[in-house]
Amino acid sequence: MEKHSINIEENEPPGRMAGFHTRALSFREQFFPEATRAEWDDWSWQLRNRITDLHELERIILLSEDERNAIISGGALFPVAITPYYASLLDGNNSSQPLRRTVVPVMCEKLVSKEEARDPLKEDDDSPVPCLVHRYPDRVLFLVTNFCATYCRYCTRSRLVGNGRGSHFNFDQWQKAIEYIESTPTVRDVLLSGGDPLTLPDKKLEWLLSRLRRIPHVEFLRIGTKVPVVLPQRITAGLVRMLRRYHPLWISIHFTHPDELTPEVAKACERLADAGIPLGSQTVLLAGVNDDVDTMKRLMHGLLRIRVRPYYLYQCDPVLGSAHFRTPVAKGMEIIQGLRGHTTGYAVPTYAIDAPGGGGKIPLLPTTIVGREGDHLLLRNYKGHIYRYPDPGRQKV
Repeated sequence: MEKHSINIEENEPPGRMAGFHTRALSFREQFFPEATRAEWDDWSWQLRNRITDLHELERIILLSEDERNAIISGGALFPVAITPYYASLLDGNNSSQPLRRTVVPVMCEKLVSKEEARDPLKEDDDSPVPCLVHRYPDRVLFLVTNFCATYCRYCTRSRLVGNGRGSHFNFDQWQKAIEYIESTPTVRDVLLSGGDPLTLPDKKLEWLLSRLRRIPHVEFLRIGTKVPVVLPQRITAGLVRMLRRYHPLWISIHFTHPDELTPEVAKACERLADAGIPLGSQTVLLAGVNDDVDTMKRLMHGLLRIRVRPYYLYQCDPVLGSAHFRTPVAKGMEIIQGLRGHTTGYAVPTYAIDAPGGGGKIPLLPTTIVGREGDHLLLRNYKGHIYRYPDPGRQKV
């Protein structure tokens, strides 16, 4: 991918991110000819013009019968919403295109498999106050909004996101969550998620960050988001200047496929990185989307080039209607085995299952310790060769 230099201009108009030069421009001219370049580059315009119904979607892609029927019937979990920018990345003639499969519904979503659940991770059971999940001893998940710029069809929180019930901002719920965090001194780490926190206006997001930063025992803050991928226009100079005031701040970004690594996304991520914000990726393993070594390697290498550290590769959660996305766990192990040793360790994420029923994240690792010979441990490397390591303590393995 071409390297793009980042220049945060102090006089950049608020709400805009300049300098886009991709296929998105020709897409705009074809399907949004009334929109100016300035409007296209404005994240608020992108949100106002999200593609949300059959008529709008049919205007830009040739829907398969399966897709069309799924949209007409309302989808199994939640409605369609795709930013114009992300829609520009979809193949209008190929319903099997990986990116298209992640955002356009199909009738398989109506098939509920055994052991799928509305809340498979039992987050609601670990919610001491509304919009807060306290599962691990030292950290909490703060669900600050139920709004996303683009709806992923395999979303773990489809029970909350895209159902039309809520809004960006519920001050009373925020206050109760903050009061809980203040009264729980073991909490040192707060992860803002939702929905997508970066869809909040700057002032409301800053209010949250500043309020949490004033709690003495909260050592650092994290944001979980897909906005840099589906709405890179949101990563404005103004937003970045605000975020850098709340270090230590970390951002985890939901990436799915190397086709998402556009110049716009590169610029958004590099802008955040230049502000001193460590970036990590979280990817869900999806059948027919990214479930092969080559695709995953291209994604992980591309992430490193835009200064995003591969963090987690998740097995797809058993949310209602998601069976067509789930792969066997053996497929994920095969991918990790195909990365480990064959590329830099920085490009190898941790493969994990978020255990159904509320067990938390459990890493899945290829077996490298294969036994003992006397005072030596037997280890298998990435090529399958066995090596001996002196380990006379005879610890149990």
